Amino acid sequence: MKAKKILFIVIGFLLPLSLLAQTKVSGIVKDETKQPLAYASVYFKNSSEGIITNELGKFYLESKSSYDTLVISLTGYEDILIPLSSRTTLDMNIQMKEDNLMEELKIYTGKTSKKNNPALDILRKIWENKKKNGLYKFDQYKYDKYEKVEFDMNSIDSAFMKKRIFKGMEFIFDHVDTSSVTGKTYLPIFINEQASEVYGDNKLNRKKELIKGNKNSGFNDNQHIKAFINDLYVEYNIYNNYLKFFDKDFVSPLSRTGINVYNYVLADSTYIDNKWCYNIIFYPRRKGELTFKGDFWVNDSTWAIKKINMTASKGANINWVKDIYIEQEFNVLNDSVFLLTKDHMMTDFSIRNKEDSKGIYGKRTTYFSNHKFDVKKPEGFYTSEVNTFNQDIMNRSDEFWNTYRYEPLTTEEIGIYKMLDSLQTNKTFKSYMNLGTVLASGYWQIGNFDYGPIFSSFGFNDVEGTRIRVGGRTYFGQNDPWRLEGYMAYGFKDDQIKYGISGKLMLDKERRLIAFAGNRRDIEQIAASLSPITDVLGRSFASSSLLASGDNSKLSSINLTTAGLEIEPLKNLKLTAAVNYKTLKSGSPTFNLDYYTDIENQVVKGDLKQAEINLSFDYTPGRKTVGYGVDRTDVDFNYARIFVNYGLGVKGMLGSDFDYKKLQLLYRHPILVGGFGRLTPTLEIGKTFGNVPLGLLNVIPGNQSYFIIENAFSQLDYYEFVTDEYAALHLEHNFNGRLFSRIPYLRDLNLREIVGIRGVYGRISDENRALNASNIQYNAPQDDIYYEYFVGIGNIFKCLRIDATWRGNYLDTPNARKFGVKAVFGFHF
Repeated sequence: MKAKKILFIVIGFLLPLSLLAQTKVSGIVKDETKQPLAYASVYFKNSSEGIITNELGKFYLESKSSYDTLVISLTGYEDILIPLSSRTTLDMNIQMKEDNLMEELKIYTGKTSKKNNPALDILRKIWENKKKNGLYKFDQYKYDKYEKVEFDMNSIDSAFMKKRIFKGMEFIFDHVDTSSVTGKTYLPIFINEQASEVYGDNKLNRKKELIKGNKNSGFNDNQHIKAFINDLYVEYNIYNNYLKFFDKDFVSPLSRTGINVYNYVLADSTYIDNKWCYNIIFYPRRKGELTFKGDFWVNDSTWAIKKINMTASKGANINWVKDIYIEQEFNVLNDSVFLLTKDHMMTDFSIRNKEDSKGIYGKRTTYFSNHKFDVKKPEGFYTSEVNTFNQDIMNRSDEFWNTYRYEPLTTEEIGIYKMLDSLQTNKTFKSYMNLGTVLASGYWQIGNFDYGPIFSSFGFNDVEGTRIRVGGRTYFGQNDPWRLEGYMAYGFKDDQIKYGISGKLMLDKERRLIAFAGNRRDIEQIAASLSPITDVLGRSFASSSLLASGDNSKLSSINLTTAGLEIEPLKNLKLTAAVNYKTLKSGSPTFNLDYYTDIENQVVKGDLKQAEINLSFDYTPGRKTVGYGVDRTDVDFNYARIFVNYGLGVKGMLGSDFDYKKLQLLYRHPILVGGFGRLTPTLEIGKTFGNVPLGLLNVIPGNQSYFIIENAFSQLDYYEFVTDEYAALHLEHNFNGRLFSRIPYLRDLNLREIVGIRGVYGRISDENRALNASNIQYNAPQDDIYYEYFVGIGNIFKCLRIDATWRGNYLDTPNARKFGVKAVFGFHF
């Protein structure tokens, strides 16, 4: 808000220098037995500005206008009118008395009735008219959009400011402010503004945003932090049945299924902007579900939302998030159509959920203006992508921002820009920034060189023994048009040095035409993936399992060279053409890749030389990225992917040993199943045409480590199944705590249930069997589909997932692992 209270803290004393906000109130509401009253309505008299108390009965309300009376209202209790003698009245202790008409209003206390409830009649009218309101009413639309994102450290106090971590940065506390939502003090650490034009076509179901200007300070050149911010603040429509926040499906209070999870109360009615509106309060029926509490105002003729405020339920199963607050405002167009004009979302991130714990506010405020309708654009306008980085967008003048800002920055916000710019030159702050970058990216930046990935510096396998690795890449910024990367590794057991080097160069920024080349000589578990790894320096986790079950010596020595071109002619569609050349041989004395070279099966060869021409199609609809350089960072991984690869082996080319053709397909599509978690199906299909040895066949990926590896079969050993044609399906469903939230005590642990099944069918031809001279016996799951199923518990200590997996068949296979437990660490909301 424009009106804020600026605080300076000096030697532990709080000195308010100005009180710019017109009216501030806070307190706690209780009943006659001193018990807190949740969901009581708190608002300024004769206004639509209000809030409801949280589960602890607490509230904080701030307004830019002056008011002299505060109203506390809760169905079943007498209204309380509190005179406000000053602009700031904090920490009030308010006691409500039961209404004499309590019996008549009984249906609205606790769980409200689903019958004879006027609030539900209004809700049904909203459902009937939601497709007739807003942007849905028109075939095409266009509007201007201004967005401001800010991150702040909150709960700043004198003890916090005296910590040694801030030594040399004390000047930042000159910019401490107070939240208009929670009343807590906070210190801005990041601010970003973006102005854009948005076009949409409801008939084509297309949308495109053209960025006109971007201005930021704080972490302005950190690709991973920007990706994190973009992932946090996805677009949503309150009329949808489910709203996606932090990779979770929240039930919207306007959902058709809302009756089953929300209580609704018709609380008030009044004129807002000359339109008669009803006020409805909503709050969850049960604890632990992904729901909100709050209220909305709805017009009595169009049944369109005029204003809505909502806060996520305290018991929602989300890590690191203490509060989510959302506010949306709508204006009337031509006396009938309500258009969204303001969208504000604030998240309180904290490691602990205690009321006084310190954390970070993430705030996004978006304004929408200058709407135009039924201006048709050609379909190619929406499918084309603006891929180029335009430095002018990042360097817009003050005159530009004065034109595009819906409301001007306050004096405090202007000061924040200056403070954050100064902070970038502070040595202490830069040290903390470097540490945060290492944790996010895995690289340690030294000048224009990134050392890493740090987490790959140490490994172990049966062939190399203990393995150490050093490497890095060039890094001048997130939009680098070229990049070199390399590493060296050494195994203490095999006493061999390994290395890899690669480079990329962007030839055409508009279409993202990139040339690439590289070479790698290393020890690898080549049977760890069905779909090809496109990164020449890529190395599977299975190649260096710190802990493994059974024999983990079936590793190969590979010398791989690649060169090619990739282009992105359409948004999220990447086409690649490459030539690969590799030599392959066993990396272990107990394992070999031998094959016969003659019809009589008398001559055996143990190494392989092969050149292959690769053409690939990689389509990722819905994928969002940050950066415009040769390497981009994904905003999230919840997009569909269709990957098709065609490989052509040419005998004699560069001394190659075999002719063959290989066709492979991968399809993956995470699906949020409204309110019931996420289903992730992954399908892999492939066939090799021609006679080839073990090193070129399709080995069904087993997993002998004690960790979960994506798209690998947990109960299969390496090389247990070998095929030349295959079809594999992985189904995994994460309920995100939906089931555990119904179980008392267990719901407080915020655990998450995972179930799944994996299956694969494959065949191996007699001709390929005849080539085999290795010590691996060819078996394929062609008599029965091999399958395994698993159940898991995630979010243990907020970072651990454990799966228990059962092998479904082929139980008579020698040394078959019938049951296993695997784990994986990760941080997820």
